Amino acid sequence: MSSHPLLSSPAMWGKLQLPNRMFMPPMGTHTAAKDGTLTQSGFDYLLERARGGCGLLITESMPVQSDYDIDTGSVVSLSQDKHIEPLARLVEAVHAEGSLIAANLTPGFGRVIPVAPDGGPSWSASDNTTLADPSKRCRELSTEQVEDIIAQFGRAVERAMEAGFDAIDIHGHTGYLTDQFLTAAWNRRTDRFGGDVARRATFATELIRVTREVVGPDVPISMRITVRHQFPGGRTEAESRELALVLQAAGLDVLLVDAGSYEALNWAFPPYYMGDGVYLPDAAAVKPALTIPVAASGNLTPDLAEKALADGVIDFAGFGRPIIADPELPAKVMRGEAERVRPCIRCNQLCIGNVVAGKSVTCAVNPAAGREALLQIMPAEQAKKVAIVGAGPGGLEAARVAALRGHTVDVYERDTRIGGVLAPAATPDFKRELNGMIGWWEGELERAGVTVHLGHEIVGDDPALADADEVIVAIGAEAWAPALPGSDLPHVIDVVDAHLQGIVGREVVICGGGLSGADLALELAQDGKHVTIVEMRSAIATDMLLHNRIALLGKLAEAGVRILTDHRVAAFTPGGVEVEGRDCAEILPADTAVLAFGVRSRVDEVALLQRTVPGAIAVGDCVAPGKVAEAVNGGYEAALGL
Repeated sequence: MSSHPLLSSPAMWGKLQLPNRMFMPPMGTHTAAKDGTLTQSGFDYLLERARGGCGLLITESMPVQSDYDIDTGSVVSLSQDKHIEPLARLVEAVHAEGSLIAANLTPGFGRVIPVAPDGGPSWSASDNTTLADPSKRCRELSTEQVEDIIAQFGRAVERAMEAGFDAIDIHGHTGYLTDQFLTAAWNRRTDRFGGDVARRATFATELIRVTREVVGPDVPISMRITVRHQFPGGRTEAESRELALVLQAAGLDVLLVDAGSYEALNWAFPPYYMGDGVYLPDAAAVKPALTIPVAASGNLTPDLAEKALADGVIDFAGFGRPIIADPELPAKVMRGEAERVRPCIRCNQLCIGNVVAGKSVTCAVNPAAGREALLQIMPAEQAKKVAIVGAGPGGLEAARVAALRGHTVDVYERDTRIGGVLAPAATPDFKRELNGMIGWWEGELERAGVTVHLGHEIVGDDPALADADEVIVAIGAEAWAPALPGSDLPHVIDVVDAHLQGIVGREVVICGGGLSGADLALELAQDGKHVTIVEMRSAIATDMLLHNRIALLGKLAEAGVRILTDHRVAAFTPGGVEVEGRDCAEILPADTAVLAFGVRSRVDEVALLQRTVPGAIAVGDCVAPGKVAEAVNGGYEAALGL
């Protein structure tokens, strides 16, 4: 029986009854063929999530026209009749799994893309600056061109109905073309598509009108809008309430809400720094005025979504990246097994990051995402004894997959806990989902029958490896720091020890502005410490995804962290850290100085183990330092190859 009765209960999405209140919002995948047709990998990706019990799947945003927007070459489209057949096969397969699916349609990108198909400037609601280059301006769409886009939208809806979709979702948020018409900052038109809130909404209401003409009275129409753009001049809550009423009056059945824009990427794609339930305030701002259901996503957990439903803040809960991380999230919630949901760690690395880079979607904690057919966990042809050295993320994932394939698995960890470097890194509250991964692995390994030997360091020809048929080495990296005067002083500690043992005093200097140092600085500053980051490069956290970095820098500034870039640590003094800049040197007061210069792989230890056990496979940071995603994906694939 579900411990989340509201999430698990049936509900009406317009006149369509969903089996539960959980939906997957639109997310780009970059799995389409160059001509915009759905590929097998895109088919497999969505079908896996249909099998997971989601109340409603919503496709990625499918363009309806290519006259005013360049073809990205990797986005599923519905602009031509040839796109219908692959989508019809998808819909049929989704229905066979007992799930429902909506087509998300976008009329265009507008100022978000750099050029138009004719090679000229982008087309937009007005002559706005382009997103990529503010020195260049868009061309304003003529009234006739706008009406042409609306007509093409209607033809795309016809194709969606021919393909058998259960509902239509209109893309209206995050600063794309519909939003450019809706927003005063981007719409300065003087024809019927510009003016006050109601007139600026004409483009959106016309999309609703032509959709209703095609689908009839019973097929639901939904739209997502951005309630708070989070940039100066963007839409605010008060205006969004007025807009929501206009859309409801135009015949909208369900309103989806979010926040942010490309001017505020951290809100549009919220990383772990942003906390839980990022868009619940946006739902709360508009729902009281409406009679139609309101849906929201944005860093929701099943527990928080259940509470938001109980409090009447939302009617439906969207799980986007969480369903990439665990396609079975809805089914587990409905079975009362929410504790078995594999946490999304909100890193954005291989979902948002891949798509932004033009690559296909996958996931840091679910390596099979986007590669469902290629990376299936299948029973091994021959059951083996597998020894895994190291219980960090790479070793834990290798153990899980190897056990699921039928192997007998023993994990050896020299520490007294599992998780490797993940455990100390996950101490901040804003990284609770990362910490949740350790608990998830612990439970899954126990269920799979994996034996974990804690406090057992494998060195050389350890007898524990004698009868192993396969050995995977996942011993992680080791801290590195330059030899500096005073580094043996008692107030100088490593970043891992800082997490595990705590910080002495109020004045803290973090030596190194990489991700580990910056995250620790934020954690300590939020705990009331006075923190300074010293970084020899011109910026900190330069290896982070832009979306995450924007959030991190904002939080560091909010917490009052001092950042000294273009400075190097010269020495440690009693109670201080001597640093040198381009033109000056100073001694920073430090009750604690934290070494966060980075890590290096354990090549010598790996080489020794591989000489002792020929054929041993090395994965994760011990091969090359990286992020959690590289370790997890490496462990998964190594276990598949056994």
